[in-house]
Amino acid sequence: MPKQSRSDAVNIVSHRLDGYVTERAIGLATSRGHPLTGKETLMKTMYFRFAAWTVALGLGLILVTGASAQCGLPKKPVKPAAWHPSGKDRLLYVRANDDEEHGASIVGMWHTVFTGQTLNGASFSGVVDNAVLVFHSDGTEIMNSSRPAQDGNFCLGVWERTGRFRYQVNHIAWQGNDPSNAPSGIGNPQAGAQLLEKIILDPDGNSYTGWFSLQAYDAAGNPTVLFTGTISAKRITVNTRFSDLL
Repeated sequence: MPKQSRSDAVNIVSHRLDGYVTERAIGLATSRGHPLTGKETLMKTMYFRFAAWTVALGLGLILVTGASAQCGLPKKPVKPAAWHPSGKDRLLYVRANDDEEHGASIVGMWHTVFTGQTLNGASFSGVVDNAVLVFHSDGTEIMNSSRPAQDGNFCLGVWERTGRFRYQVNHIAWQGNDPSNAPSGIGNPQAGAQLLEKIILDPDGNSYTGWFSLQAYDAAGNPTVLFTGTISAKRITVNTRFSDLL
């Protein structure tokens, strides 16, 4: 025997109540021995029909609620996938652009060259680092440096937009060893360094320039070497070849 849908069940109940209403109105008048006029019969019928439809509506709501529960619908509101809780429970919408006003974003993968201009305050000229790095949409950054692995060639940072096409980066090279015994051995322990950057993104979003300061520390946390210089970077895309980075 085919199963009846919930809506069919509600309709059946409604029709049966409707028939009952008419019979009830006529029967009530007959039992009291007071034949009703046509107008009185109509009014009583309408009254009972209203009561019957109220019952049917309540039954329908109960059935719908039961159907929702059986279908596994969540009882609590679901937050959108892009919801990131913060101090003020803000809704952060992450997209390829910073926002409609500011255009291209620094988010993505880059080939970046750090060229030193000073060393401990004295004039200097040379490449301090040649790196591949990624800026993430959540405000974090990771760098794969060309420095020896024992010197700590992977390091992390955070970034924020400070103005139109302008950014700042606080990058921490966390501990490692100096390259004195490279490539066969591990050098003396180092505490790491702090790399601060000021970046200006090209409006086309495919390159950026800027300035940096790199402060290195010994194992006791004392500053040792300070570089300052310029930054130049090109965006890495799915079409970038390895030879393009050389």
